[in-house]
Amino acid sequence: MASTESSSPSLALQVSEIACGATVSFASPQAKGEREESGATRNDPPQARGEGKEGAHWRAVAAASIGNVFEWFDFIIYGFFAAMIARLFFPAGNEAASFLLTFASFGVTFVMRPFGAVVMGDLADRHGRKAALTLSISMMTAGTAITAFAPTYASIGIFGPILVVAARMIQGFSAGGEFGSATVFLAEQNPEQRGLYASWQFAGQGLSTVLATGLGAALNGLLTAEQMEVWGWRMPFLFGLLIGPIGCYIRRHADETLEFRSAQTTSGPLWETFSWGKTRLLVAIGTIVLVTVAAYTAVYMPTYAVRELGLPPVGAFLATMLAGAIQVVMIPLFGALSDKLGRLPIATIATVAVLITVHPLFAWLVAVPTIKSLLFVEASVGVSVAAYTGAIPALISELFPTHLRTTSVSTSYSVGVAIFGGFAPFIIAWLIDATGSNLAPSYYLMFAAAVSLAALGAAYRLGFR
Repeated sequence: MASTESSSPSLALQVSEIACGATVSFASPQAKGEREESGATRNDPPQARGEGKEGAHWRAVAAASIGNVFEWFDFIIYGFFAAMIARLFFPAGNEAASFLLTFASFGVTFVMRPFGAVVMGDLADRHGRKAALTLSISMMTAGTAITAFAPTYASIGIFGPILVVAARMIQGFSAGGEFGSATVFLAEQNPEQRGLYASWQFAGQGLSTVLATGLGAALNGLLTAEQMEVWGWRMPFLFGLLIGPIGCYIRRHADETLEFRSAQTTSGPLWETFSWGKTRLLVAIGTIVLVTVAAYTAVYMPTYAVRELGLPPVGAFLATMLAGAIQVVMIPLFGALSDKLGRLPIATIATVAVLITVHPLFAWLVAVPTIKSLLFVEASVGVSVAAYTGAIPALISELFPTHLRTTSVSTSYSVGVAIFGGFAPFIIAWLIDATGSNLAPSYYLMFAAAVSLAALGAAYRLGFR
């Protein structure tokens, strides 16, 4: 173990120290157990510092959620301003080609996720969830900063889009480790309420949707089209940069989970995951499909409402903000309900609801393209998706043992997102352009629901409830 702990973790420590001004301990649980009891530190259990369990748990929720908010705020803003970024950084012969190039750069982020999942998952399973969380938010801050300050194609030519793509790749790498580390960190706070605590992973994403759409609506309402194109589109990314230092501070003062401190680590979590848990990885990937397709379809909805339905941008942003608000409120409720009724019953009912209702809802929206109908459709789909996402984080955490959990959850999520979610806006835009049908989002959501329903059945056969 000594030889494996002296290479990549030391580099990660240096990066985290530079970005956050903090030192993260990479000592193994065994080494921590051998310390002299000379005083309580942040790595000690909360009781050793005279703190209550409940307060420590909710501080952990804040530490994990702020990174999720930061990650998703950046992704959502990039999706919302895709048309503008297309004109500024990816000029092409026609508008459709430029638009597709922008969403391709959006999708390349997700190609990087599996790489980040492997590196950060290994770090979290061998050296602690806290170490990986600190490094991931440091990298997110760097990626957002590059996007915020990147000169356009008109200013520096091809180097403009290269900078944007590089920023997306950094974001993708960090996000690949962020989801697994944050989800496991939350799920391990209290095994008796794993559903409630783990559900804050997606509730935090809902909060970022509210922030991003609210800011997008405000900017579109206050600024002219020319102001938006010259400097207005950069403002949300600059606002996002404010979250980074706050997240670093909160995560630096968070406690490592008791489950990790009590676990025996392994020197090769990725190898052991693939040799032991291939079936469970496939099940986890399948359950993620509906989560990620629904999330990135929501990212695309303001663009869809403006381009395909002819609705005003402010109204389109407000509809998506409503869906985000539903997530913030409903996901923890369904997560807590899954602690009482089980993960699979809630997730199965929600998946069937999406499968049955999404096509009629979109058909009605296309036939009656108004802000009211858009609000109703996003709210209806949002409730079903909230029920599903409330139960899933705990389920995928429970599929894997503690010493492999972050690597397994990170890898399964990142692969699912890379294949099905990251290119969802690109796929939907291409389907609409190729078929001429504005119902493309409903078809893709139905496909995702069918895949996840099959995965839930596989989880049931493995003995999970």
